[in-house]
Amino acid sequence: MKLQISSQLAIFAVLELIAHPDRPVTVGEIGSKYGVSNHHLAKVMHVLGRAGLVTSTRGAGGGYQFCGNARRTTLLDLIDLFERMGPAPPHSGEPDAGTSQGRALLQVLREIDDIARSTLGSITLATMYKLVEQQEARGARRGAEHAPTKHQ
Repeated sequence: MKLQISSQLAIFAVLELIAHPDRPVTVGEIGSKYGVSNHHLAKVMHVLGRAGLVTSTRGAGGGYQFCGNARRTTLLDLIDLFERMGPAPPHSGEPDAGTSQGRALLQVLREIDDIARSTLGSITLATMYKLVEQQEARGARRGAEHAPTKHQ
């Protein structure tokens, strides 16, 4: 499964905001961390704002803060703001259109999409943030294991 860039940016941005609840985070900070265009990220933040998930503060010291409920908001909630998940309906003229094989394949793909939607709908932002923290802790432990040691 591949998510559109806007969906990925929304997830990354919200996780950054959750990581810094004490202060507004700028588009520039998030953009430079993930190597993405501030312009594209600003559009994503605007959509998140319209959905009531982030608030913005203008001026010096301004930026964005998460204002949703991380224990209730799911990955699917974010993804649904930016893309339609699921197989595209078959178009006439495609090799499988109208055949038993094509309908069977579409049924399987719909079942896979239902499972993906169900999984993404069960993972809250709070759970995702805990996964991020676990990954960071593992990375820090690996870094410490590979750090040069001084022998006396």
